[in-house]
Amino acid sequence: MARRLVPEAKQGLYKFRTEVAQELGVPFEEYNGHLTSRQCGSVGGEMVKRMVESYQRDLASRE
Repeated sequence: MARRLVPEAKQGLYKFRTEVAQELGVPFEEYNGHLTSRQCGSVGGEMVKRMVESYQRDLASRE
C-alpha cells in the first residue's frame, strides 16, 4: 500500500481539484464514475498545468 508523503496535502489537493473542475464546468463529486475519461483528464491536466506554471513563477522570482 502506498503511503502519503504529506498527509496534510490531501485536503488542499481536494480543494484545488474542486476549484479547477468548477471552472471547467465538470461536475466533480465524491463518486465520479458517471464522468468521461476526457472530463476527468481535463481536470487533471489543468491541475498539472497550473502547478507547473506556479513552480516556474517561483523559480523566476528567486533569480
